[in-house]
Amino acid sequence: MQIIDQKAYDDWKANNPDPYGACIFRYAESWAELMEAKLAQGEKLVDIADAMSDKADTAGITGYMYGAAVSVLAKCWAHGESLRRWHNNEVQLGTEGDEANESNGVLNPAVLCMGKKKSAE
Repeated sequence: MQIIDQKAYDDWKANNPDPYGACIFRYAESWAELMEAKLAQGEKLVDIADAMSDKADTAGITGYMYGAAVSVLAKCWAHGESLRRWHNNEVQLGTEGDEANESNGVLNPAVLCMGKKKSAE
């Protein structure tokens, strides 16, 4: 995995030593490595991220784990910015993904929205 901010990655990982946190990092590392292999073959991240996420998920991760992995990779991985932008556009319900992309944020995919969706007027 091509890490661009090793200190941030190591600190983040050290602060998550429990089994739940360790699973986030195993998943993130596996997902990044699977994507890197496809990227090296000339594929585009937007075309492979979802399928490689499924392939990397051997433990049955939660929505929170997925979002945490995106956050880690967005900050520390060589292709993190592209992944962050793809993720935000994939999980947005309205325009919040576009807004998150402009503010360097990562949308939380574990949030549920209940009720009637506002119509755009």
